[in-house]
Parts: sequence; C-alpha cells; structure tokens
Amino acid sequence: MLPLTHASAWLAASVLLLAAVIVASLLPGDAGPDVGNLDKLGHFLAYAALALWFGGLFARRWYWGVALGLALLGIGLEVLQELVARSRTGDRNDVAANLAGMGAGLALAWWRTSNWALRIEAWLRRT
Repeated sequence: MLPLTHASAWLAASVLLLAAVIVASLLPGDAGPDVGNLDKLGHFLAYAALALWFGGLFARRWYWGVALGLALLGIGLEVLQELVARSRTGDRNDVAANLAGMGAGLALAWWRTSNWALRIEAWLRRT
C-alpha cells in the first residue's frame, strides 16, 4: 500500500467495497429485477471500479498483485455461487466480464489515475 496518512480509513473503505461485491454476488438471484445479460455490464463495472480503487492505493509495481487478487475474487465468487447459492449459478461469461472490467480499470489507473489516494490526502492537508 502507498504511504498514506489515513491508511486505516482507506483500508476500512476497501473492506466495505469488497464486502459489497461479495454480498451482491452471493445474494439469491431472485433478490433483484431480472436484467437478462445486462448483468455482464454490472460485473464489468464492479471490477473496473475495484481495479481503479486499488490502483489508487497501490503503487504501479504492485498492480500485478491487484490483478491477481481481483481475478481470484471473481473466479472464487463464481465457484461459490455454484456451490452454495440456491438460485445462482457460476458463469464463465461473468468471469470474463469480471476480468475485462479489472483489465480496463487497471489500464485506466495506469494511464490516468494512479496514486489518486495520495493526491486526495495532499489536497486534504492543504484545505
């Protein structure tokens, strides 16, 4: 993790984001509206957001670890859906959407938004 002044707050927010993705992934499939294949967009956006988030908390040299962690999360949640969720099934297309979102998010973080958390903390110190 980057040398952040408020590292514990960033870590707490990270845990909440991950918990939200895990809960949303394991809720019964009939808990929300039927969106058909539009759920792939949700997978893409969720993992892009997670990648952008962690891309701002870790130095670029650690993006491989972010990618590995998010890939394992996405694959693991699909396996868990198959094993424990009553009305959910694991889907390789969901995994593909997760991985594509993660790749897009890390690419954007690399290109434009790396170290955003340091910039926010610097801005907070100036105000």
